[in-house]
Amino acid sequence: MFPAIEQEIKIAPWLKPLWSSLDFDRFPNAILIHGQSGIGKFAFAVELAKALLCESTTPSGKPCNQCDGCHWFNTGNHPDFTALVPETHRKLLPQADYESDEPAKKSRNIKDDDSESSEKKEKKNISIEETRSAIEGLSIGSHRGGNRVILIYPLEMLRSDSANTLLKSLEEPPDKTIFILLADRVDRVLPTIRSRCRLLTAPRPDRSTGLAWLKSQLSSSPEIKVADSDIETIFDEQGGAPYAVLESLIARHHKDEKDELTISIAASRVLLQSMSQGARINWLETSEKIHKAQYAFLLATIQRWISDLQLVNGGGVPRYYPKHIGTLKSLSQSVQTIKLLQFWKSLLQARRSENHPIAARVQLEALLSQYQQVFEV
Repeated sequence: MFPAIEQEIKIAPWLKPLWSSLDFDRFPNAILIHGQSGIGKFAFAVELAKALLCESTTPSGKPCNQCDGCHWFNTGNHPDFTALVPETHRKLLPQADYESDEPAKKSRNIKDDDSESSEKKEKKNISIEETRSAIEGLSIGSHRGGNRVILIYPLEMLRSDSANTLLKSLEEPPDKTIFILLADRVDRVLPTIRSRCRLLTAPRPDRSTGLAWLKSQLSSSPEIKVADSDIETIFDEQGGAPYAVLESLIARHHKDEKDELTISIAASRVLLQSMSQGARINWLETSEKIHKAQYAFLLATIQRWISDLQLVNGGGVPRYYPKHIGTLKSLSQSVQTIKLLQFWKSLLQARRSENHPIAARVQLEALLSQYQQVFEV
């Protein structure tokens, strides 16, 4: 009856066991899916939202892609689906036009302001106004008489006032309303919100599975020419996150110099080259070159480099930068272990506030200066 279902389900193979574990007959009113960024959680959540809004009975809860509900969802116009995501993530939602001149729909539209420059930076946070608008709309019954789904990503980026507004709805959830919450860092989510959700851990794929999926995706886009060795290098550098790698390769192909990810990847290469100098690093010049990139991305790069340096210093092999093993071994011979551990603690502290950095350039200078001291007696 549904011959195309298995082929059309848009979730990564390493996340299919997670899908199979879901009980669609007794689905909780709120789930919190957490795991590393760039492993396919968002695509999983979007497909799950469509399945919960599907109006046909299908095996394993998979969306039929044939009913009116699926049609409305695929065109980005389902009246019972609300996505609370920053402007930077709205392009990931199904075929919705957020720059149309139509009246604002729920909380998902962007208000035009002719007085503002088209180059205005996209907001990375979900505003309290958007959250309140979505929550207030829950008092109205669902338009199609079935489920109503609220998707929020990334949950840890909610401001405290928005989080408190969400918490009130989780404490007394409206009938037939399902919250799908996503977090890259579950430790940054309010404990009171976590306690009211069913927690689902999204696994990262093993290296062979992740690379196989990535190469299969690239094979369907022959215009993107990338050597297998480059794919593997970027895959390792980005912590084995296939979706993040695919996005970066697409951005590189289109040569979008204003794309945030493109800027950050280029900056991370400069950062790696500088850190490979050890005690000879020019931390002031490096900070000047890279400070306009995403602070969180740069911190992740530094943390992965230090993780590999600690592994090599302990006689192990690097996980993220295996091609730099010669440099890492050389650096490990002059590293001061106690200072290395202290620097690691500084990185952990910096990552706690990475999404709201104060004077990112100054913080980068301080961290890279401390990195230089790791090699000084």
